[in-house]
Amino acid sequence: MYSCASKSAVAPIPPQTPKTAAVPVPEGIMITDLAAGKASYENNCAKCHKLFAPKEFSKEDWAPILVTMQKKAHLSDAEMAPITNYIYTQL
Repeated sequence: MYSCASKSAVAPIPPQTPKTAAVPVPEGIMITDLAAGKASYENNCAKCHKLFAPKEFSKEDWAPILVTMQKKAHLSDAEMAPITNYIYTQL
């Protein structure tokens, strides 16, 4: 009898975990703080305009943008701090 199957065994391919680039977290900032900053950025800033990827601008470019947007969005310094930390850690 003839068979269509190959006689050589094929090893199964193990599942691969996705590789992500590690983002360095500055001392004193918790990962949960960054998650809160990202959420605040997405929730507050997207109300009025499209979100920009943090890497679209340099830290020097972001500084005046964040000051201006804080005033326009009526955010306190305490509300703005996590957003600023999130943006700066993504650069």
